[in-house]
Amino acid sequence: MTAAPKPRQTRQRTEILSALAAAGDFRSAQQWHDVLRHESSTVGLATVYRALQSLAESGEVDAVVTDSGETLYRRCEAGEEHHHHLRCRRCGAAEEIDVPDFEDWAAKLARKHGYSSLDHTVEITGLCTVCARSSD
Repeated sequence: MTAAPKPRQTRQRTEILSALAAAGDFRSAQQWHDVLRHESSTVGLATVYRALQSLAESGEVDAVVTDSGETLYRRCEAGEEHHHHLRCRRCGAAEEIDVPDFEDWAAKLARKHGYSSLDHTVEITGLCTVCARSSD
């Protein structure tokens, strides 16, 4: 899987990446915009949406889609290396996970059905230990 080219580094993009680096959790574009406004940034909401989408396409940030369809973003801890997530569907906590043999399985499945240029996202959701304890 190849990532899109890195986008041009602008002041706005630098501010967004700085905010993402300061927090390790997944947040929506609106929530990241609120963080930036709290830090007295003048970056507009539309710019935050565009930048996060572009950064996700280039592999610089992780993006996951919640059960409600909202996209959440965080700074990619694994760098640009392809990886997968185990994410708490309640609080958004996430772990980067290794899924042994998945890439080979996906490639075989694609070949079997005549597909090429395969791309995929693996995200497993559940409840983290803190959220599981609080729901008991």
